[in-house]
Amino acid sequence: MKISVITLFPEMFSSPFNSSIIKRAVEKGLVELEFIDIRDFGIGKHKLVDDTPYGGGAGMVLRVDVLFDAIEKAKDKKYKKSEEKIILLTASGKTFNQKTAKRYSKLKHLILVCGHYEGVDERIIKYLDEQVSIGDFVLTGGEIPAMLIVDSVVRLIKGVITDKSLANESFGLLLEHPQYTKPSVYKGAKVPDVLISGNHAKIDAWKKEQSLKLTQKVRPDLIKK
Repeated sequence: MKISVITLFPEMFSSPFNSSIIKRAVEKGLVELEFIDIRDFGIGKHKLVDDTPYGGGAGMVLRVDVLFDAIEKAKDKKYKKSEEKIILLTASGKTFNQKTAKRYSKLKHLILVCGHYEGVDERIIKYLDEQVSIGDFVLTGGEIPAMLIVDSVVRLIKGVITDKSLANESFGLLLEHPQYTKPSVYKGAKVPDVLISGNHAKIDAWKKEQSLKLTQKVRPDLIKK
């Protein structure tokens, strides 16, 4: 899978993507990461990428012509339209979730456009496939959301992590049950007896019960769904 990130700050991605699971996925050839600097397509001597909004208002807006050229650079002709998606990261997009991550992981090419400033010129929307947000809060730009999405998508690509690890994940249904490891007793706090009982039927029942309780307490909205 190829992932292209269109950004004003490509240097932000060097540290988080040069370690752990994503680094190993790249080394195995399971994913290819590309970072495209929006300023390479800036206008004039000073490489301008934004301008003041028509109609007035605070802040600056990313130019449609600059973004269009960056997107055209990112697009890869060897992929069919159904294999390649262009996603704008913006506060006004649909909320990203695990279902979306799974859908993206099946693509051949994912293009993430990092929004910035007060937003993007609305005319760029016709060249996009989707608009995505990571939550109801404001960030300085789309770079951190892009990191989050890349991480959540890459780990779902076959071969990146074990199928067994993926099979144990239940997000979207219920939250995962509490986990424990050694020591069995720490400062008087004991691991639940059922987990060291060796009775797998009881252990499975306990895990399901705890998942339900935790979900009801922390994310009752998932129960309603």
